[in-house]
Amino acid sequence: MTPERMRCLESLAELVLRVERPHPVRVAIDGPDAAGKTTLADELAPLIARSGRPVIRASIDGFHRPRQARIARGPESPEGYFRDSFDYPALWAVLLDPLGPGGNREFRRRVFDFRADVPVAAPIEIAPADAVLVFDGVFLLRRELVDLWDFSVFVAVPFAETQRRAAARDVELLGSAGEVLHHYGVRYVPGQQLYFEEAHPQEKADVVVENEDPDRPRLRLDAPPA
Repeated sequence: MTPERMRCLESLAELVLRVERPHPVRVAIDGPDAAGKTTLADELAPLIARSGRPVIRASIDGFHRPRQARIARGPESPEGYFRDSFDYPALWAVLLDPLGPGGNREFRRRVFDFRADVPVAAPIEIAPADAVLVFDGVFLLRRELVDLWDFSVFVAVPFAETQRRAAARDVELLGSAGEVLHHYGVRYVPGQQLYFEEAHPQEKADVVVENEDPDRPRLRLDAPPA
């Protein structure tokens, strides 16, 4: 890891640790597909844990809807990607609400295996009151979710770069680099553009991480966290 990346992550961890709530702090790591959200969340979590705070790692990938529902508008539909991909009622019920105000702190990390296209019965866990949830995924600052985060990060990368990364990353999932670029061109990038138009996530995030160069990411903090 470069010194520039470590400094960015340490600054981000400090911002998260400033957030005080009487319940676990729920942190969203949002951004387009292949922006580096999961990597950033995986690297941020141990820095938060180093302070002594328990960390819960989870991802929107554990809250997909069944494939038939995800592609009901067509496998290439950007609106289907944006509106139909994820089970938000389940996310509220088993994770975000239990960790939020008045919650009992009994949570599950996931409910669905999207690769096998089957539900999963993840164990019930009990979060300490001072825990920090680090949750990565797409579309996290949409209307249905934006008020449920105590701190939010948007990982910003131009679509041309996310597609370049995806062509190397998602071949196993989609079959070939050509198929990856096709799906991104007709479904994933237009779906993100719908999200940007409706939700304006960069404006809503507490912090934006400019991550076009992962070795030299830059923090943009427009307003201090509440």
